[in-house]
Amino acid sequence: MAVIRDVMPAFELFQPATVDETLGLLERYGADAWIMAGGLDSFDWLKDRIKRPAVVVDLSQMMDLRGVRDVGGGLEIGALTTLTDLVRHPAVQQRFGLLAQAAELVASPQIRHQGTIGGNVSQDTRCWYYRSGWSCYRAGGNICYADSPTAVNREHAILGASRCVAVSPSDTAPALIALGAEFVLRSRGGERVVAAEDYFVGPDINITQMTVRRPDELLTTIRVPDRFAGAQFYFEKIRDRQVWDFPLVNVASAMTLSGETIQEIRLAVGAVAARPLRLTAVELAVAGKTRNEQTAAMAGELAVDGAVPLRHNSYKILLMQNLVKRAIRGGPMQGEGG
Repeated sequence: MAVIRDVMPAFELFQPATVDETLGLLERYGADAWIMAGGLDSFDWLKDRIKRPAVVVDLSQMMDLRGVRDVGGGLEIGALTTLTDLVRHPAVQQRFGLLAQAAELVASPQIRHQGTIGGNVSQDTRCWYYRSGWSCYRAGGNICYADSPTAVNREHAILGASRCVAVSPSDTAPALIALGAEFVLRSRGGERVVAAEDYFVGPDINITQMTVRRPDELLTTIRVPDRFAGAQFYFEKIRDRQVWDFPLVNVASAMTLSGETIQEIRLAVGAVAARPLRLTAVELAVAGKTRNEQTAAMAGELAVDGAVPLRHNSYKILLMQNLVKRAIRGGPMQGEGG
């Protein structure tokens, strides 16, 4: 199917200044409304005319959802805080360097100046079949074009596939999962708080959505507890190009040590499944173990247990295995490949 690159489809534009105004619009228009934060994902969809919302709710005027606040040693991050502001914030740099590392590796400086943390965790998958308007499962059709004999699928899933093999493209999501963050969703009916790892859904739960956000809800705040403040962090992103590109695989870990013994760890990977994955089995296996090459090797093997490669992405298994080893060990060994 050819992509029609034309003027954007007509829509009604709203630019609310408060959360209450926004929630009223979302309640009124529901699934017909498109929420736009930094606009980087939104404009791609609209320019290609793949998404045709009746209403666009532009959040750029909502200053109360910007900024980072220190709360009891943890952080409250407004969903409209730009990635650049997040990277530069002293508390993020000093106590939660994992999030700063992840945010700084998103795309290019120009995109980070405009893109928001809420948009980065809520963006849609980048599967080119889906985004080019092909009638795949995720778009409401009855086929996955990326999982066919002639498909180009080197960037697709090796874990958690269920009809759809698209992956989550977010860099900040694994970091927030590793930090034990919570996402605050508000509607006219009230507020609900979900753990970062539960904000994302796989195709086995909902094949047309990437997150649990309902049409009448707005992601307002991300809360990062003080539990891993100042811990041992590791973040690594492998991509084809060193600027702008989305991850082929990324990994994030937050670890506390007693000497060389791993007391506690949270570990998450991205771009290997439709949702960023917390590796709970690996966490349990390495807790109480010495942080060494043997423990790292065991963790790497366990991490990729059950992985099922497609025709062109078997390299992701070894790549993920090595990234998990590095996250446990603290870096690559000399001569170790990606």
